[in-house]
Amino acid sequence: MFQRVRLFWRDETGQDIVEYSLLITFIAIATMWMVGSGRSTVNQIWIGANSTINNASQYAGS
Repeated sequence: MFQRVRLFWRDETGQDIVEYSLLITFIAIATMWMVGSGRSTVNQIWIGANSTINNASQYAGS
């Protein structure tokens, strides 16, 4: 019984898959956090650009 437990504990089959899965999960969570935290900044840039375009359009039309 103890020998089977020792063999299971020392078996490294599939270890790299687990490590890569954890790495991909970490990258996905970090990316979602970065996108979420940058949303307001991007929104402000978009509002400023839209305002500038509208002002230019009104100036060109008059």
